[in-house]
Amino acid sequence: MRISRTPLTTLIAAFLHFDTCFALWVLLGALGIFIAQSLKLSPAEQGFLVAVPTLGGSLARFPMGILGDRLGYKRMGTLLLLFLFLPLLAGWLLPLNFPALLAVGLLLGCAGSSFAVALPLASRCYPAERQGLVMGITAAGNMGTVIANLAAPTLARNYGWHAVMGLAMIPLALVLVVFILLSREAEKEPASTEAQPSGAILKSGDLWWLCFFYSITFGGFVGLSTFLPLFLHNQYGLSAVTAGLLTALASLAGSLARPLGGYLADRLGGAFMLKIVFSLVAASYALLGCVPPLALSIGLILFLLATLGTGNGAVFQLVPLRFPRAIGLATGLVGACGGLGGFLLPSLLGGTKQLSGGYTLGLVGLALLALVALVSLHLPVSLRQSWQPEPHPTTSAGQSPAYSRRSGA
Repeated sequence: MRISRTPLTTLIAAFLHFDTCFALWVLLGALGIFIAQSLKLSPAEQGFLVAVPTLGGSLARFPMGILGDRLGYKRMGTLLLLFLFLPLLAGWLLPLNFPALLAVGLLLGCAGSSFAVALPLASRCYPAERQGLVMGITAAGNMGTVIANLAAPTLARNYGWHAVMGLAMIPLALVLVVFILLSREAEKEPASTEAQPSGAILKSGDLWWLCFFYSITFGGFVGLSTFLPLFLHNQYGLSAVTAGLLTALASLAGSLARPLGGYLADRLGGAFMLKIVFSLVAASYALLGCVPPLALSIGLILFLLATLGTGNGAVFQLVPLRFPRAIGLATGLVGACGGLGGFLLPSLLGGTKQLSGGYTLGLVGLALLALVALVSLHLPVSLRQSWQPEPHPTTSAGQSPAYSRRSGA
């Protein structure tokens, strides 16, 4: 029986692709407690280990997007899923020491480049007036962090962390089959005669401000999603399963808050929303640095992840306003910097734990970084007309071109 590949089936396939890859992207973080105990890792090594996959995703993002545009997003998405069997097989079957596990983590981190193929694949199957909904559904695949933190610790407790790497190949194989059967190749967009030159974009100070903001919001979301199990275990003595459950809840809060951030930014302005976000993020990090009781700490973590998720949506509300003729390049650079922020956060917290015996210095440093972002928003850069909501020429569907390709991960 021939399967009809429609925009809806492609959207479903893209969501499953992104969801599965996001779960694999944070898998080492979900298994971090078990791996640390097995290899007797120092706090600094623990932080670096769970951060490496995030770095791998950031490095793979640009080549994956370029190859997807040239060779086809379905083809590159299929090759990515096939490639991910290699690090999972190595993690399952090989007796890995710390350097070898870092290499596995770097390769497994390529899963983080899924959004560079999954989002365009779904986007190009739908008209401009439905881009917001389509991007929101596909990007909801970042809830793969919830799946990883719910399932991996329990499986590792019962079967060992090596076995979890092998078991992860089962959903990967299922999604590979579904992706091949249900998705259809995206049509290439015609070259725009009004495209903004890449050199001019790279010289724009606004671009690097947005990169900085996203390194705090998305970097904080991904970094904490990978490091929280270790933080809760080392700081409060929670079991791996309990720490994974709380991390899953926090990741869910951040994932659900992202579309809310975009919605509020559409109405109140992205720069205004970021002022609120960075104020709350700085306060949350500072309070966590005071080592509050467990119950208060859990509440702060949930609130912090939800606030960071709101900030993610607000940043990507600003990108099409500032770069309406180069949204693809701008979102690629901003997203990559967000991934780099997610790499640096666990490394920072692990390093401060190693040096000082606690996480206070690292959390205070993150609070100060959020304050720097808050202060920068009161500088003239945030007052430019291009950072404020304004009327744009509309398409025949009534949709602003600046919003017609809004995306992000």
